[in-house]
Amino acid sequence: MAYRKVLAIGVAAFALGGTAHADGWYIGGSVGLNNQSESDNSGQTGAFTTGNLGDGSTLDVAAGTPYGWNTEFDNGMAYSLEAGLRYDTGWRSGIEITQSDADVDTHTGVSLGGGSIDGVDAAAVAGSPTPLGVTVADVVADGRGDIKNTAIFVNAYYDFNRGGALEPYLGAGLGYSDVEVTYNPSGIGIINGSESKFAYQAKAGATYEINQSWGVYAEYAYRATEDIELENQLFPGRLEIENTQHIISLGVRYRFDNL
Repeated sequence: MAYRKVLAIGVAAFALGGTAHADGWYIGGSVGLNNQSESDNSGQTGAFTTGNLGDGSTLDVAAGTPYGWNTEFDNGMAYSLEAGLRYDTGWRSGIEITQSDADVDTHTGVSLGGGSIDGVDAAAVAGSPTPLGVTVADVVADGRGDIKNTAIFVNAYYDFNRGGALEPYLGAGLGYSDVEVTYNPSGIGIINGSESKFAYQAKAGATYEINQSWGVYAEYAYRATEDIELENQLFPGRLEIENTQHIISLGVRYRFDNL
């Protein structure tokens, strides 16, 4: 599994670094606010025939026709646990497990074949032979659904002002994330699936050292994965979903300096 590969790389890095520069292990955890960025979803359809366009007619859609829409998310929560090793050079490394979630706020700007279908009767995409009396825009504006990330990262940090009461730091990490996405506006199931993707993050924060063992920290993290590719359950086709987050968190860290 990809998670095991990342874990193995992290353990090897700790072993090599620990031999030459070990300065103590640490563990830490944080709780934060997840600002999930909006997703410009895009994909291509398979071949299918629409439902009623509202005037009694239907449309044959060719395979490979582009489609998409924009999804906005509410703010969600983020959590992390990390174990790592400090080095006497100011560097430290860690293996971090993270979770984050965000509910769908709304979907807007539905397009098919390069043109907007917001004003078309929703029966067209729902496959209904009779008009539903509401537009596509009305149906998708209802939102509903969520996006959830469970990831593992191997991180590297550099602590500035090492030994001071306040230690600013920068960090970055590589890993894998299992991403679950549900889009069911107005109770109509469109996307419901998960995919594991390469993930990366960049961090900036500061640690306040309470004493030799305990510290509290505030941190900003930009976190992203490759686009999530899932099957559309409403009509044939795949959809690519963007997945980026801005996370602000507060945490606590404990150092095992005597180990």
